[in-house]
Amino acid sequence: MALSTCILPSFSPQAAVLRRTSTVANAAAARIGGFLSSKPYAPPPWASGLSHAPSHTFSLGHFPTPIHRWSLPDLPKGTEVWIKRDDLAGMQLSGNKARKLEFLVADAAARGADCVVTAGGIQSNHCRATAVAAKYAGLDSYLILCTSRLLVDQDPGLVGNLLVERLLGAHVDLVSQREFLKFGSVALTELLKKRLLEEGRRPYVIPAGGSNALGNWGYIEAVREIEQQIQLSGGDVQFNDIVVACGSGGTVAGLALGSQLSGLKAKVHAFSVCYGPKYFYDCVQGLIDELQSGLNSHDIVSIEDAKGLGYAKSTGDELRFVKDVAAATGIVLDPVYTGKVAYCMVKNMSDNPGRWEGRRVLFVHTGGLLGLYDKVDQLSSLAGGWRRMDLEEPVLHANFN
Repeated sequence: MALSTCILPSFSPQAAVLRRTSTVANAAAARIGGFLSSKPYAPPPWASGLSHAPSHTFSLGHFPTPIHRWSLPDLPKGTEVWIKRDDLAGMQLSGNKARKLEFLVADAAARGADCVVTAGGIQSNHCRATAVAAKYAGLDSYLILCTSRLLVDQDPGLVGNLLVERLLGAHVDLVSQREFLKFGSVALTELLKKRLLEEGRRPYVIPAGGSNALGNWGYIEAVREIEQQIQLSGGDVQFNDIVVACGSGGTVAGLALGSQLSGLKAKVHAFSVCYGPKYFYDCVQGLIDELQSGLNSHDIVSIEDAKGLGYAKSTGDELRFVKDVAAATGIVLDPVYTGKVAYCMVKNMSDNPGRWEGRRVLFVHTGGLLGLYDKVDQLSSLAGGWRRMDLEEPVLHANFN
């Protein structure tokens, strides 16, 4: 049974408390006119000692997202994989980005911003999600997108995330990969912010991936949501491990910190899709230090390399895995994040079955499905077939008689 649909007996005092908590948490979405509005925010009790606690959130996503069993084939003996469907969080398929942006957009509005500035790759899910969230909040968006040297002076087209961004009227500035690496996203966004200020605008900078002290609260709050789903389901399903993609560190930092501080206590496994593990251990450390957690990143998360050929570059085996999983389970993974992570997770389980035997694993689906459109040429030979329907006259004659 899906966790999101299984509840405690109505007479349970614990269930009554959790129902009241859930009602408060979802009041904005349940009330007509409450969605896409600012509301007060109170951190979970176990996170009350952290710094940079937000005072408000701007409702953008459809929460809680479901958790259900994921019947992946050929798992080690006694291993269960469940999936947290943050790909269903709404906001035009924005996935995990919606959770971070609920806090970041609330802060932008509170500071009187009239536009937001952020940066990412040419098919950045974060940039597209930021453009959507900004438009919902009545703000303009300025996106610095990194592309290849050969394409930086050309129209970037209307594929995948770019189509949504440009339909929304986002302002797109292109830089080459070399320029992006040379100057860095922080310097580039600050440069654009300076230019906008000179034009009389009131820009608010959102870091790449939405990963900073404030954005961290998106997945700290997600841990509270997971706890509530477990408790509302009678507590019968407890997770030993959480598996998630790591692209900028914020989702991982929030999950790992929340799991450690709360009663969840699941081991978080992060699979990096761009830089190596050392980079992300340092990145997560910086993010949790901003919250004054006093914890060490090496103690709360295990980070492994899943980038393969490189960020947003897919091997044939990875794409074949995405296709096979979709055909077998109905779950569509994206090629940049969840596809690579699930591929490496299953391979790790196959290579080291003893490490996973008897464990209950929660896989966080972070969304990003629009990235598939950038892989159409590579996927064309793997996709299902088609045929011309047979409309021979005898068949039609028999049916009409």
